[in-house]
Amino acid sequence: MNTDTLVKSCPASSITQSAAGALVAAVHVAAARIGFAAAVAVTDPGGHLKAFDRADGVPFLAAEVAVDKAWTAASFHIPTHTWNDYLANPRVAPLAGHPRLMSVGGGYPINDSGRCVGGLGISGGSYEQDQQAAEEALVALGFELPAR
Repeated sequence: MNTDTLVKSCPASSITQSAAGALVAAVHVAAARIGFAAAVAVTDPGGHLKAFDRADGVPFLAAEVAVDKAWTAASFHIPTHTWNDYLANPRVAPLAGHPRLMSVGGGYPINDSGRCVGGLGISGGSYEQDQQAAEEALVALGFELPAR
């Protein structure tokens, strides 16, 4: 192997702290408009928590669910609601046993300029409400929505 041409690293993009905080705020605005209170988690692309907030009155379990939705979305760069179809395949179904895999709507990869820079997870409403708040917040801040 020729070490002169060996590429030893690649640039990694990550959501900034200010953008993560802005996403949390945008989700709370969207959730209030839709009619629910939310737990909101933002991770970096490696699934590590970057920002989090749980509105008053939101069950504590929603906090864990939001973090796991963000982690799941960042891990494969796909929204969490798409996992239901994947898990219907018996060859993929064993992944349902992974303790952090969340196949409930409300988790989205955070895409900027064609790159996944993190994950967004929302919990507290129905899965449809969580998804809607996520999409509204991502669009409001100029992030790209993944193809459905």
